Amino acid sequence: MSQELNNNSWQPTCNVKALEERALLYKRARQFFDSRGVIEVETPLMCTRTITDPYIQAFMVDNKYYLQTSPEYAMKRLLANGCKSIYQICKAFRHDEAGNMHNPEFTMIEWYRLGFDHIQLMDEMDLLLQVLLDTTQPARKISYYTLFMENFEINPHATDIDSLQACAKKAGIDLSAAALVGLTVTDWLQILMSYVIEPRLTGPVPWIVYDFPAAQAALAKVIDTVIDTKKCPVAARFEVYMQGMELANGYYELQNPAEQTKRFTQDNAKRLEQGTKQIQADERLLAALEVGLPDCAGVALGLDRVLMLKMQAKSIADVLSFTIRNA
Repeated sequence: MSQELNNNSWQPTCNVKALEERALLYKRARQFFDSRGVIEVETPLMCTRTITDPYIQAFMVDNKYYLQTSPEYAMKRLLANGCKSIYQICKAFRHDEAGNMHNPEFTMIEWYRLGFDHIQLMDEMDLLLQVLLDTTQPARKISYYTLFMENFEINPHATDIDSLQACAKKAGIDLSAAALVGLTVTDWLQILMSYVIEPRLTGPVPWIVYDFPAAQAALAKVIDTVIDTKKCPVAARFEVYMQGMELANGYYELQNPAEQTKRFTQDNAKRLEQGTKQIQADERLLAALEVGLPDCAGVALGLDRVLMLKMQAKSIADVLSFTIRNA
């Protein structure tokens, strides 16, 4: 018998209670969407294309296929082919270091609502989390602009690198690291969000942060809103946090194939700067956008982290049957 088996590494990392709570979580989620006429679908986990996002790295299989970081592209192709509102509970894979908050293989629920914008989808997300977490209070909704004004007294939609560096220095973030050289405004905003703001998003209810800077649109539309009495372009997207953890990321979905192609190109330019592999654009997604993606909003919610909150677990290993370290 191997040493690994001798030290009981064959055993699950979570207890039976966590498995029962997971089953209940999935049951409640399905009941929630079934009651709203949202159809459950299934799409491939292994595809010839993946996302170009420079901050997310996908796993490759046989140097030919990618394990999907989310089912987004495939689900949008279903929508373009005539599907109504849909959802999916599935595994996803991201090439990040395993730790207390992340396992490279994880479970998410992703859904798309026809005729919704990101504000309407935020409301539905709020209702779902109340069901999954047994809470009776609504989430706190706050704009990205308000968060930065409250924490740093700066307008994140009209700032510069020097101002953001000054905020980072005042917050005690180490500015001496070589990795900080050449960072953009977007990079600095994300640093301040990760190191200063996110840890403060605590309390008994989730926080839903909306209307991000236009440069952080990813796959969301850019729309105009009024900030400080002036029109300002913002990314029509939101993120959900609770107890300092990011739970979800949602978009009022981009429908323009030319703009999507442009963003794929921009992503790969960033990848080139970072020295990471460039990713070929997903031609099938672009073809679906050419046919026409219906007006919709979509969001992905990490169910492992939701279960961590439900069980007050300190590590993701406490809610997974097996982690990457003992799979």
